[in-house]
Amino acid sequence: MKKITAIVATVLGSLVAPHAAAAATSSSSSVAYVRNGDIYVSKGGGEARLTTGGGRSRPRWSPDGRQIAYLKGGQLWVMRADGGVARRLTTRAAAGPSWSPDGKWIAFASLSCTGGPGVFRISPAANAQPEVLFPGDCRTEELPDEPALPAGRQTATLTERLRTDDTVAWSPDGTKIAFRGGDCESVYDACLSVGTVATGGEQTVAAYGGGSLQNRGFAVVPEWRSDGQRLAWTAYQEGETAADNEPVHVVEYDPATRAKRTVGGAGDRELAYTDSTHALVTGQYRGRSWVLRVGLADGSRVAFREGSQPSVLAAKR
Repeated sequence: MKKITAIVATVLGSLVAPHAAAAATSSSSSVAYVRNGDIYVSKGGGEARLTTGGGRSRPRWSPDGRQIAYLKGGQLWVMRADGGVARRLTTRAAAGPSWSPDGKWIAFASLSCTGGPGVFRISPAANAQPEVLFPGDCRTEELPDEPALPAGRQTATLTERLRTDDTVAWSPDGTKIAFRGGDCESVYDACLSVGTVATGGEQTVAAYGGGSLQNRGFAVVPEWRSDGQRLAWTAYQEGETAADNEPVHVVEYDPATRAKRTVGGAGDRELAYTDSTHALVTGQYRGRSWVLRVGLADGSRVAFREGSQPSVLAAKR
């Protein structure tokens, strides 16, 4: 994987001002994102604020575009896509929701029967109960006691917050879910897994520390491309030497060949694909977090909207 430090100057130099964003981003796609703890939606150059009061994170569109799942107060909520009628789905502490492709389920992370992070699913219907997906061995166990909700304002650094971000990602064909941790944590200090929904089996796709690995880091906030042929995540690494260090960046992974490459620039995170050639990431612009549009082949960058944690609803063809 190429060193991101070698491309920082080129990337920053190619960043285009926000006035070009409307032309560069498809007007037929809707983008949800977070600014100062509230959820906004942008489409066709316009912007709408959906929530007030702060405290929201990780918005995710339902496949039909009618609802948005998100986190508030460390719990899973869902609201209408116009910002109306919000409902809390579970009192269980939750992280990083992801809709199943058919819209019947929302996957989220929470404490598992092993005491580590696990993956659950819940119907967006009223009064639904969560079900365990991973670890597979927990499927036959009683649901663990609900973990304590996060208290107070987070003061950790960005890197420290990302390190334990348990956002999950359901594959476009509905057969797999990517998530932080898993069985691989019995070998490695930190890892990212792809689990098979039908069987509960897991595959490790990124790992740090433990075993024969003399490094430290994380792989979090996974995202599938719409055709399922690529999986991206936010990564960070401290190597054996300073030359092996890699600050927060985005990795793109080919599940067929297991090849990995860095996309975007240093500090980029939370990639959301818009199509096979472009994606949105959270990066730095004007000294603040902005959603940026990145060319996956040419490295072009366009400042889109101030904010973070983008989620893309592609236009129906």
